[in-house]
Amino acid sequence: MSNSIEKAAQRLEQLRQAGAQMPAASTSATASVATPSPVFIPEPAPAPEPEAVPPSRPRAATPVGSKVVKLDFDRLTSAGFVTPNAPRSMVADQFRVIKRPLIDNATGKGASVVRNGNLIMVTSSMPGEGKSFTAVNLALSMAMEMDHTVMLVDADVARPSIMKVLGLPPGPGLLDLLVDDKLEMSQVLLRTNIENLTLLPSGSPHAQATELLASAAMTDLVEDMGKRYSDRIIIFDSPPLLLTTESRVLATHMGQIVMVVQAEKTLQSQVKHALSTVESCPVKLMVLNQARSSDQEAYGYGYGYGYGYGQGQREPAAEAEVSS
Repeated sequence: MSNSIEKAAQRLEQLRQAGAQMPAASTSATASVATPSPVFIPEPAPAPEPEAVPPSRPRAATPVGSKVVKLDFDRLTSAGFVTPNAPRSMVADQFRVIKRPLIDNATGKGASVVRNGNLIMVTSSMPGEGKSFTAVNLALSMAMEMDHTVMLVDADVARPSIMKVLGLPPGPGLLDLLVDDKLEMSQVLLRTNIENLTLLPSGSPHAQATELLASAAMTDLVEDMGKRYSDRIIIFDSPPLLLTTESRVLATHMGQIVMVVQAEKTLQSQVKHALSTVESCPVKLMVLNQARSSDQEAYGYGYGYGYGYGQGQREPAAEAEVSS
């Protein structure tokens, strides 16, 4: 019993000693921790001032819009063209009739969907039949519509006449786009004082103008125009079909062709031959220019039209005189 008590007493003494040493050890450890000396951190040196950089040369301003030209409406009216605010005339009424199927096909409202229906080529069999007169009047009449914008392109690069007809000076245009792939369309397009009408002149004279019209560059340009301006009706005044082959190449990209025939002058054989060269175009409309009518004296002018859809059609479209 005494042994047990002695062992217990010894154990208790060991625990007491151990407990008594712990604070001392802790104090010793605490006392042994050296107080850190203050560290001197130098202030950062001021950053050197950047060297003055000379201002760069400003870039040439990118054209934000096309040049604006003013059409002389009085001059055009006196020459027999359709103009805004002009008195009602036989020519204006007839072009309202002529343009309607073209607009319907261009906007997908025709009897069937016409591929590239917004691309319209105005041509003739031979020179002097009134194709440029028709192209300009079609463009003016369509541009006066509330919901349609029109671009008139002078693609008769060998004998351009659109700018002269409109009383405007020549300038860069289609040919310049074909020879300079860095030139933007907006740099050569002309906006007019008819809000919905823009013009693309034939451009600067070129020794190989007719070859350029049949080139791959022209093919690419027409395709690009059809896609970029899909909401715009584009009218091309092209060379006569029997005078050059370039207009036949251009016709392959068109959705509609307007064939102008001068009454009592153009031979029927010429008309048939010309139509046979553009069989690939889905829609062909024929306009009979200067047709005589019973009331011609009342208006002082005669104009007739006819149209036909040319899927595989070899015969010329039926002709019909139009009178107001």
